[in-house]
Amino acid sequence: MPETLTVRDAYVLGGNRIPFARLGGPYAGISNQDMLTAALEGLVARFGLQGERLGEVAGGAVLKLAGDLNLTRESALGTPLDPRTPAIDLSKACTTGLETVLHVSNRIRLGQIDSAIACGVDSASDSPIEVTPRLRRILHRVSAAKRPADRLRALAALRPGDLAPVPPRNAEPRTGMSMGEHQAVTTAQWGITRQAQDELALASHRNLAASYASGFQDDLVTGYRGLGRDQNLRADSSLEKLAGLKPVFGTSNPAVAEPTMTAGNSTPLSDGASAVLLGTREWAAERGLTPLARVVDARTAAVDFAHGEEGLLMAPAYAVPELLDAHGLGLQDLDLLEIHEAFASTVLATLAAWESEEFCRTRLGRDRALGAIDRDRLNVHGSSLAAGHPFAATGGRIVAALAKELHRRARETGRTQRGLVSVCAAGGQGTVALLESDGK
Repeated sequence: MPETLTVRDAYVLGGNRIPFARLGGPYAGISNQDMLTAALEGLVARFGLQGERLGEVAGGAVLKLAGDLNLTRESALGTPLDPRTPAIDLSKACTTGLETVLHVSNRIRLGQIDSAIACGVDSASDSPIEVTPRLRRILHRVSAAKRPADRLRALAALRPGDLAPVPPRNAEPRTGMSMGEHQAVTTAQWGITRQAQDELALASHRNLAASYASGFQDDLVTGYRGLGRDQNLRADSSLEKLAGLKPVFGTSNPAVAEPTMTAGNSTPLSDGASAVLLGTREWAAERGLTPLARVVDARTAAVDFAHGEEGLLMAPAYAVPELLDAHGLGLQDLDLLEIHEAFASTVLATLAAWESEEFCRTRLGRDRALGAIDRDRLNVHGSSLAAGHPFAATGGRIVAALAKELHRRARETGRTQRGLVSVCAAGGQGTVALLESDGK
């Protein structure tokens, strides 16, 4: 081990993703490996990485089939990258994509590698279907049997009820409540109105539509299976259309007096994949690539949603202040904020917490509220409500777009730009990161 260790900077150099599709849409029947390979191939082509031996490819999926044990490695092997490029699978619910960025960034900063790809994929259309524990035990006995008679004896234990599959579950194991049902309670506790949620959802669609129209997404998205842009995007959405939708979460929970969360202000189940290229300044320069933004730092947090009074998706409300404090910054020092739109009310409850004197005093131990943010700096190119949310692919989508926008604004203003990424996750967890434009 070297006596002295110099920490280097890790830079986001660019990204690529396939358009996100709705559950049961054009990617139904397409595997996680196929989608992730497509996103990686697009990245390799865009940045001329054919034959390159990178330091690592780190990726993952939240909804993962048993056969996808080595998903990222197998996907990377399907691309023109040098097959000697190692790969690793990571998983941390909806923060998976962001965690892969932080994992390879830290390896670059420590000098272990000079370049890497962070990526993620998820298919709600091809989610794993389990068998019953009893059927699983019988099948293991059949597999272990050495004689035909033993296999038949094991199979004879089967009952018709054993053959029924266990349907995919979208519920927290400790509460039995879905993420939407949890958020409905948080929404009511914070008094987030239906109007405010619909306005945020509309802004997401309008911002993403404008982003495609301006060409901003041209070098971030590669068409796939007939889709040229995100299937969930509704450029013609309106408050009137959103107001006509019926609530879908909190409708039978006595803790929610007036349900307000609809399919319009909640993220849809989606399919898709994303990838982000990272490297040192020197590695980028050797290949004529432009560093877009430096990965400055990150924090994680978790809340006791099962036994305490915390909302399931409120962990970033704690992680962000800790991250900002570490760098002597306030919310108002951020030029751009990317807060993952798990639900519109997730974003609004987080903002409300930071504006609350009581929350900041009693939960964060501060003497005053963090304050409000300029909404014009929030999710400026749209976010998950419009694009969709293939769980492990969301972090890569956000990081690549934010880095590009930070770089663009720095060149335009002549001033270094700071951006925040905040992603909540199942299990009451959250991961946040600070990015800074490279130069001015």
